[in-house]
Amino acid sequence: MTNDQLSSNDLNHKQKYDLLERTIKYAEIIIDFSRKMPRDVISLPLINQLVRAGTSIGANYHEADEACSKKDFINKITIAKKEAKESQYWLRVIAHALPQNRNEASRLWQEAHELNLIFAAIIRKVKNKN
Repeated sequence: MTNDQLSSNDLNHKQKYDLLERTIKYAEIIIDFSRKMPRDVISLPLINQLVRAGTSIGANYHEADEACSKKDFINKITIAKKEAKESQYWLRVIAHALPQNRNEASRLWQEAHELNLIFAAIIRKVKNKN
């Protein structure tokens, strides 16, 4: 593994990244996690949903970074927050469906939770600005 890569174990160390980098790293870890899971009729749709939601967080945050208005910024951050919540949902379902992946799913769930809290704080801060 190169220095540019972040494993799910690194999430536990609470290393500080700027939020853009953090969301990209999360997407990369979701992809790596998804590649390790067994594929069957139950897991494949769950994996697909997780990859969509988990990678969409960063994409929407990146779009918010280029927003043309306060309203556009809040909209994109809100979408990123929703995708983080959706990721938590799919990770919980995957932890149930694939118990052998429960520990890693739990760590990824925690990171999605933290991202959700960060986005909620950003939304509150921007809405409260005059």
